Amino acid sequence: MTGYRQILAVPGMASLLGVSFLARTAITAVVMALTMYVVLGLDMSYAAAGGVAAALTAGLALGGPLLGRMIDRRGLRTVLPVTVVVQVVFWSSLPSLRYGALLGAAFAAGLLMVPAQPVTRQAIAAMTTAEQRRAAFALESVQGELSYMVGPAAVILCAAKTSPAVVAWAVGAAIAAGGTGIALLNPPLRSADEADAGAAGQPPRREWLGVGMIAVLTMAFGTTTLLSGVDLAIVATLEESAQVSRAAVVVAVLGVTSVAGGLVHGALPRSLPTWLLLGLLGLMTILAGLAHDWPWLCVAVVGTGFLAAPTLSAVADAVSRLAPAGVRGEATGLQYAAQSAGFALGSPMIGVAIDVSVPAGGFAAAGLAGLAAALTGCLLSRRCPSPRPPNPAGHESGRRTDATRVR
Repeated sequence: MTGYRQILAVPGMASLLGVSFLARTAITAVVMALTMYVVLGLDMSYAAAGGVAAALTAGLALGGPLLGRMIDRRGLRTVLPVTVVVQVVFWSSLPSLRYGALLGAAFAAGLLMVPAQPVTRQAIAAMTTAEQRRAAFALESVQGELSYMVGPAAVILCAAKTSPAVVAWAVGAAIAAGGTGIALLNPPLRSADEADAGAAGQPPRREWLGVGMIAVLTMAFGTTTLLSGVDLAIVATLEESAQVSRAAVVVAVLGVTSVAGGLVHGALPRSLPTWLLLGLLGLMTILAGLAHDWPWLCVAVVGTGFLAAPTLSAVADAVSRLAPAGVRGEATGLQYAAQSAGFALGSPMIGVAIDVSVPAGGFAAAGLAGLAAALTGCLLSRRCPSPRPPNPAGHESGRRTDATRVR
């Protein structure tokens, strides 16, 4: 744990992780809050709620690289206040919106969502050395797992005791507070030896959005496609055995083991290649389909959980190494978009697999999606050119000599 203490001792790091955790927890609860509002508040169907969630997710996927590029050009304190204002307007006006207007407003809110996750990743890359970065991204992935464990559960619990509109307002307030906190902290997005990157201008996309970056983005998409399908496969498996009430226990085991895996991964002296981590994650997910009762399913998902956070951490680390400092915002935005697309497409894809086969087919489909992305990432990464010495006056940090390789 000495490495983690060193990371948290970096000036501003603990505050950044704390404030971004508030924002990310609220953002993970957005879909659940809107679903509860549409179903319970507007008395509409789950299909209608799914339409709002789809509009929001489409906005998130498109907004990630857009906001990242704006941050690269205009700076954090120019972009964040705009996103905070948009969130305040959206969530405060929710009760006055009819369904058609809600669809458009949800898309706009997703498009201009507070970029807590991409900004945190940018700041980590700028505030840490190459030796510290993997442990720092491991902490960030653990933070993400905890936010997914806390956010939706808190919305469900609060919705049972108060109105869906109040819960939605609370979620919006937390997002705005988190975005305001990040803006006030104003963490550095470039390290001291990257300070000239902005003055040198942004390199053309063809210089950095090459085979290596496409490989990492493909693996980012495959990872979240897999993870979004696992939850659905768990519910389907337990529903078939009349044990669906135990789904929360299995999901909790999945989350706890993911946190443990992330912490262990960050403490190791070196990481496995990203494609290998994702491939092992896919294999463990397929094997989880062999379990049918909830106690055995708890055991079966340990492998999936233990590899989830390390894989996400490795993806974030690889993006930070491949992206020149001048376009790091756009690159992390593309990563966020790829992961959002994976989450959006994973559930319906795995749902179809379950409908046409058996619940275990959901685990198989999710695992195969991960294996396919891992294989694609492996083949593409082998086509990456050999690392070239960095240009001190150019767009990349002098201490990141391995920036053209996918790890």
